[in-house]
Amino acid sequence: MVFGQVVIGPPGSGKTTYCNGMSQFLSLLGRKVAVVNLDPANDALPYECAINIEDLIKLSDVMAEHSLGPNGGLVYCMDYLEKNIDWLEEKLKPLIEDHYLLFDFPGQVELFFLHSNARSVINKLIKKLNLRLTAVHLIDAHLCCDPGKYVSALVLSLSTMLHLELPHINVLSKIDLIENYGNLAFNLDFYTDVQDLSYLQHHLEQDPRSAKYRKLTKELCDVIDDFGLVNFSTLDIQDKESVGNLVKLIDKSNGYIFSSIDSSAVEFSKIAAAPLDWDYFRYPLLDL
Repeated sequence: MVFGQVVIGPPGSGKTTYCNGMSQFLSLLGRKVAVVNLDPANDALPYECAINIEDLIKLSDVMAEHSLGPNGGLVYCMDYLEKNIDWLEEKLKPLIEDHYLLFDFPGQVELFFLHSNARSVINKLIKKLNLRLTAVHLIDAHLCCDPGKYVSALVLSLSTMLHLELPHINVLSKIDLIENYGNLAFNLDFYTDVQDLSYLQHHLEQDPRSAKYRKLTKELCDVIDDFGLVNFSTLDIQDKESVGNLVKLIDKSNGYIFSSIDSSAVEFSKIAAAPLDWDYFRYPLLDL
């Protein structure tokens, strides 16, 4: 049984930096980590990847050969990877015995709430290789400073959760930089817990760009409230305690905390309900 993370999120949300920092942190905890780059547009990797999709297909080649833009090229690359999933499976087989996997996916959000190719790739790997994966969805924390953008982030998060159907953790990344974008209208807990969104209506009406979409925004907020699925964790990738708290959530969601336990379902439930006090913070996080 192999555990890992599917790292997704819009462009600029910090996915590659996250994979770099998370791989260092997990390595310091004693886990053997393999980072799998599945973003054919990511040609400047700060980490050493065990598998690189560019060995299979390159975005620049696709764009030149088929006269496609970046978005169309990425969709083509994911389709190509889905049709050649055997290539990825063979690359992963030597790693699944003893590695924790980090999948660094492209930032094109349509791949994760509209198209089926990325979901199909993930599902095939889960079934054929018996993977236990958690989707880690990164959202830039500065979107909280703009009510309209925050609602958009909520809609994107909910759509992605429903589309992927994986254990899912939404993360406000770069939380250490949020003060650079001005004061929040509410306490941070309001945004992480996704509390009563009706309070955002007043602030949206103050913005002439958002006022004309008032009815649409209200309906979207009602949908988010009705599902009641979306909330956020926060992350400062440079802070070991912040990373450690997120690792605890991920380990609980994909079952990693149970991986070395041979016990009954009753004992499992007791562990799941109990607070975690493992020594996640034995080592300082390496400088990134």
